[in-house]
Amino acid sequence: MKTRTFLTLAIAAIVLAAISWWIGQMSYSWMPPEASIEAKLVDDLFSLLVAVASFIFLGVTGTLLYSAVFSRAAKYDTSDGPPIEGNVAVEVVWTVIPFVIVMGIAFYSYQIYDQMDVHGPMEHRHAAVPTDAAAPQVPTERPAEVEEIEVLAWQWAWEFRYPNANVSSTELHVPSDRRIRLALKADSVIHGFYVPAFRLKQDIIPRTDAQLEFTPILEGTYRLRDSQYSGTYFAAMQADVVVQSPEDYDQWLTLAASQPPATAYNQAVYEYERAAKKPISAGWKSVPPAPAPMVNYAADPQPVSPQAAIPTPEDKQS
Repeated sequence: MKTRTFLTLAIAAIVLAAISWWIGQMSYSWMPPEASIEAKLVDDLFSLLVAVASFIFLGVTGTLLYSAVFSRAAKYDTSDGPPIEGNVAVEVVWTVIPFVIVMGIAFYSYQIYDQMDVHGPMEHRHAAVPTDAAAPQVPTERPAEVEEIEVLAWQWAWEFRYPNANVSSTELHVPSDRRIRLALKADSVIHGFYVPAFRLKQDIIPRTDAQLEFTPILEGTYRLRDSQYSGTYFAAMQADVVVQSPEDYDQWLTLAASQPPATAYNQAVYEYERAAKKPISAGWKSVPPAPAPMVNYAADPQPVSPQAAIPTPEDKQS
């Protein structure tokens, strides 16, 4: 009887493990495209967490359902259950197994963070990123060349400066397969630099310099959002991140450098000025945004909400 019970539990554990592994693999499709080496690392960690959590959830739920169906008391049975005060072996098992799982996840997470350079300016040349046929081929070594870009978080607008090319832009352009180092600064309030396709987020605190490094690997246009939120203007503080081939990136720098600086479109400034034209005030004070940045290259105006793009009668008359 004990052998049969053991085999049943073993088969159930194998089936649950297979289902949990499948769910963990499916979790890759829940995320945005893996546009950087760091995204691949984060997704591998996320897939492991989903698989472990699925195994625990299915195991606990299955045990409860089995107990409710096959171990429930008979009809009209109001007697007490057996007087079991404890089981040392069971208590040791349900203490040791969670401890091992938590420590294993912590160790693996530390390895991921270490490869992502979140602990400091250590130069890790080997990303050791596993690949498969369906995923973009991720380089196993990080390029030695580093592209330096300054990120200024105004209230409320993103400005990107390329000191080596004397270029400023409201779009973040980066070359693929090249290490990018961002120097982030904020002028007055806390902002959050967050690119979902890169799986990276860095808080930017005023009067405190911050750095963020990553290696983009998938060409395309992605979205930068401000992860801090305390009003509509934060939601409007978005920008495009364009990952280009090194050749296209150099051409863009040359083109941008040839353009004279001009005032960029800024949705916060636009909405603030439009609100000031209304004959009726809402009654509460609104923080005036910083002036729109002067840049060589500005993205096309793309209001975040459709309502912001609809001109008011005051706009049409002005």
